[in-house]
Amino acid sequence: MVIKKTSKGLQKVLSDFRLFAKNFIKIIDNNGDQIPFVMNPEQEQFNNEMVKYNIILKGRQIGFTTWSLAYMIYSAMTKPDTSYLMMTHHNKVTQSLLRRINKMYQSLPHEKYPDVFPKKVISNRDEIYFENGSRIQVATAGGDDSISGNTFQLIHLSEMAKYPTEQQEEIIATSIPALAKNPNSKIIIESTAMGFNAYQEMFLKAYRGKESVWKAHFYSWLAKAYSSQFKHSFDEAEEWYKLHNQGRRMSSKDLEHDEKELYKKYGATFRQLMYRRYYIETNSLEKFQREFPTTPDEAFQTSNISVFDTQKIIHRLQNVFPPLPSKDLEEIPEILKPYLNKSLFIYHLPKSKEKHYGGVDVASGTGGNNDNSTMAIYNADGQQVASFYTNDVPVYEFAKIVNSLGRFYNYAFICVERNSYGLPLLEKLRKEYNYMNLLKQKVFDQKGKKKLQLGFMTTNTTKPILINDFKESFELGFINIECVDTLEEMKIYQETNGKMGNKKGANLHDDLVIANAMCVQAIKQSKYYVDI
Repeated sequence: MVIKKTSKGLQKVLSDFRLFAKNFIKIIDNNGDQIPFVMNPEQEQFNNEMVKYNIILKGRQIGFTTWSLAYMIYSAMTKPDTSYLMMTHHNKVTQSLLRRINKMYQSLPHEKYPDVFPKKVISNRDEIYFENGSRIQVATAGGDDSISGNTFQLIHLSEMAKYPTEQQEEIIATSIPALAKNPNSKIIIESTAMGFNAYQEMFLKAYRGKESVWKAHFYSWLAKAYSSQFKHSFDEAEEWYKLHNQGRRMSSKDLEHDEKELYKKYGATFRQLMYRRYYIETNSLEKFQREFPTTPDEAFQTSNISVFDTQKIIHRLQNVFPPLPSKDLEEIPEILKPYLNKSLFIYHLPKSKEKHYGGVDVASGTGGNNDNSTMAIYNADGQQVASFYTNDVPVYEFAKIVNSLGRFYNYAFICVERNSYGLPLLEKLRKEYNYMNLLKQKVFDQKGKKKLQLGFMTTNTTKPILINDFKESFELGFINIECVDTLEEMKIYQETNGKMGNKKGANLHDDLVIANAMCVQAIKQSKYYVDI
């Protein structure tokens, strides 16, 4: 569009960010040329779908920082007395973005429209302040507090996964109150994946749709934007492929197993697959999946350290059966109803005379960042039917839940971990609730006499057996896990110096892993001490 020399035409451009960006803002493309900022398809999609709280997971260099800088310039020019914040993970990046903001401002047609764009009053290494009272501020995570005491129309936390881990939650907690109290203020958290941290936890919660206020936006390496932005790299990859394949381009007969899935399931083109193979050859598959993911689970995977096969976990995550809605579960015991689809998730109801097996890991129930009390139940075919986890239910209350849930599932045969909290739970189940269908472990006393004791005791000897039995059952398809949180825990369950567990920090537990492993032991014994 070419701006007509009329106040009406100018007003139209000033009232529409897309037109403003296209006609007024210049950016530097990958070839080093200065061009009008025309949004790519993914930027356009985000522009149409953004809400107040946005969290983005994307591949490398797709252009959301550019979009935000341009949006800040547009808003500062057209909305007096408003403030904007761009935060990055490193001071050099912060200063680079400040230079880009200044360059965008300089590209505006000041001479053509001398009275349209407010002039700079202050311009330093921290902010640009304009004569209309608006300002754009930049900051670095881990530096001085640039958020508290301010009010912003837009806050963009760029590459948040690279912020100091211990500061991510604090920065978010400070940012939300700093948003302007009007319908148009927004916060954008954006990053490529970088292991397990607050950003990863927030994104996956939003992506799974678990009552999060954040809207998850995911843009894979198959995004349309890369076709133009990475054209030179794509051309280079195609020439490399031809050089090693008698001048031929890739075709369907050349595809490897994982490439066939990308081609058929995700619609990857041969040109994209040649680029993928070229990148992997020069770097690694793990780095490609992190920086150019096909799915969010792929971006966050750590297959090199997980005890369990990460690819199998990812495939399962993409095909889990959702929990049944509460309205379809009127028949469950009253004591369980307050927990439905909060702590208790039912995937399948019990069938008459069908045997079920349960696993239980007991914690203190004191809340905070402490461990969860967990329970998993499977039917005789190895299909998971229920999952329970919470950290704020005391042991005596959890015993009621285990008793009710076990009886609901045809008096399930239950294996309880025999730890300091498991012992009082076992006592209540047997003596107070007369729950008879409990796993017994064979042990020897000090006199060498064999005896049976309730529950499963984990030791340095039995824990590797416990986890490997669970690993085998999952990876060979003997059990089918539906609980997303269990699969998420499995992704980060690792062995370090001979010790197994989750070593990744607060709010990321391994209690569901243990409950499911206990359940496998119950299935392995395949006993039933009661008639059903």
